[in-house]
Amino acid sequence: MKPRLQTSMGQQLVMTPQLRQAIRLLQMSTAELEAEITEAVETNPLLDWAENSLPDAPAANGGDEPPAERAQAEEQPERQADSDDWQPEESPWSESTGTSSSGGSFDDDDNMGSAAERVAESDTLQDHLLWQLHLSHLSARDRRIGAAVIDAIEDDGYLRTPFSDIAETLLPEVTAGEDEIHTVLRQLQRFDPVGVGARSLSECLRLQLDVLSPDTAGRSLALIIADGPLLEKLPRSGVVGLASELRRPQEDIEEAVALLRSLDPKPGVQIGELTQDTYVVPDCVVWRQKGVWRAALASQHLPKVTIHRGYESMIRQCNESDAGYLRGHLQEARWLLKSLEARGDTLLKVTRCLIHQQAGFLEFGEQALRPLTLREVAGEVGLHESTVSRAIARKYVRTPRGTLPLRAFFASGVSTEGGGEASSTAIQSMIRKLIDAENPRKPLSDAKLADLLKSSGVPVARRTVAKYREAMDILSSHERVRMA
Repeated sequence: MKPRLQTSMGQQLVMTPQLRQAIRLLQMSTAELEAEITEAVETNPLLDWAENSLPDAPAANGGDEPPAERAQAEEQPERQADSDDWQPEESPWSESTGTSSSGGSFDDDDNMGSAAERVAESDTLQDHLLWQLHLSHLSARDRRIGAAVIDAIEDDGYLRTPFSDIAETLLPEVTAGEDEIHTVLRQLQRFDPVGVGARSLSECLRLQLDVLSPDTAGRSLALIIADGPLLEKLPRSGVVGLASELRRPQEDIEEAVALLRSLDPKPGVQIGELTQDTYVVPDCVVWRQKGVWRAALASQHLPKVTIHRGYESMIRQCNESDAGYLRGHLQEARWLLKSLEARGDTLLKVTRCLIHQQAGFLEFGEQALRPLTLREVAGEVGLHESTVSRAIARKYVRTPRGTLPLRAFFASGVSTEGGGEASSTAIQSMIRKLIDAENPRKPLSDAKLADLLKSSGVPVARRTVAKYREAMDILSSHERVRMA
């Protein structure tokens, strides 16, 4: 056999710096993104503020109407004095109360008040994981186990508690073996952020590598290096040492190591760091035009940036050293602009899907919220579940019902006697309305509430009613009668 050169064609998904930047920007809130853009302009001479777009400039319209730059994508609602359709430019709404400036209220559902209060609540890693668990297709037993596992996951995303200790916390309600807990953990490790629930750095990196395309450059070799012993040797042996031990070209090792370094060794930290907002800024605006719900980005809250044409024109006139410096910053500026555009497109695509799926929720309130999961939305918009999760994390939408988190549009389902499903949020709304209408001297017991729900076509167990009632901070019937 003689050595020879061969050429071949193929496709590879590379975790490039711009791809990592796009993923990072997608999961940022509007306030965090504004800070990120401001820092980029201050450190990159090739970025400049667009005209009339300074970071602290207030929106001229108070943020009530869809942004002008999206006019080509979403036709502005026509002014119709006799129309009952809510239109942003005609009826400004208070973000804190969900009532119009004229004093009228769109919503007479008291439940929306509690929903509005939940908007400003901080979202911890455990909250983020429990929310995904609530929307999962796991059985009730597996969800109980999953909740115990999530409770044991530390802030950096790692699970260091032995399975035996988790099993003890489940007693006496659930008796689970370590194999069963491990099976549930494997399901939790599919949640966002990728790598959560790992029991070691090696497992954390392998979980992140597993979600990449098999064609990703360096992935197969990175999986080998991440497998324990070689990962521990990397700081001491370096690329040259690993190349010698694995008998692979040094270039291949460098490629695999670069991919490993692009991963997040502490995936849980990103959730904690990205949930420090002190106020809510809507990312999208939703309004109704001639009976059709429409959405647009509320991009007036973000400063606009552009390429600094003066410095860009200087590149051809500078010496090689200065030109190289400017070209590098020009490439970074272009990456940022493309990542911002991709973020907006993804957020708008997901929001449009949500208002299409939950038009009843926007129209009638929580009692009309239909069951909806990340998997369903991901399938409809053609994205991965983790991408949808990042797109809605800490994102808010301004609606006629107030400013709501995008997470409010999701709910798990309960089968009804009619063969359909009712969302857990809708059932909570029904329970609250029944309790609000009860005789205060003779409050409805959980069993009676369950009977009333069943007569309405929603068979729910008494224990489920009790769980929902406690989740809404409503006292038991015995305590309510003492308060009367």
